[in-house]
Amino acid sequence: MAVEITCDIEGIDQFKAAMQTFDSATQRHVHRQLASWAADVKASARKHVPVRTGYLQSTIYAKIQEWIAEIGAEATYALFVELGTRYMQAQPYLYPAIQEHLPSLEQIILEAFDAAKTEATL
Repeated sequence: MAVEITCDIEGIDQFKAAMQTFDSATQRHVHRQLASWAADVKASARKHVPVRTGYLQSTIYAKIQEWIAEIGAEATYALFVELGTRYMQAQPYLYPAIQEHLPSLEQIILEAFDAAKTEATL
């Protein structure tokens, strides 16, 4: 199960254009911040996940590709634990972890946006 967060931001076209002018050092800095954020979410999800055998916990992952963070679990039953079934109550672990760390993601995005605007002189 993978969770991808997307949202419409006013001025996204300007942001994309500004990101094109970002120097590589700034891009690496933002990428490191995003990777750190994803690692924090992964650690939090591992803390929240119910553990019977430990397999589900061991399959929780965080991947960063360009500007996209993907956090999920590879166990075949991960979705059933997160959302529940008609026979089993939900035991969310990914959603609470993401919610816990959303404020810091917002800060990373705002800092990147401000840096891009400054560098592109928008």
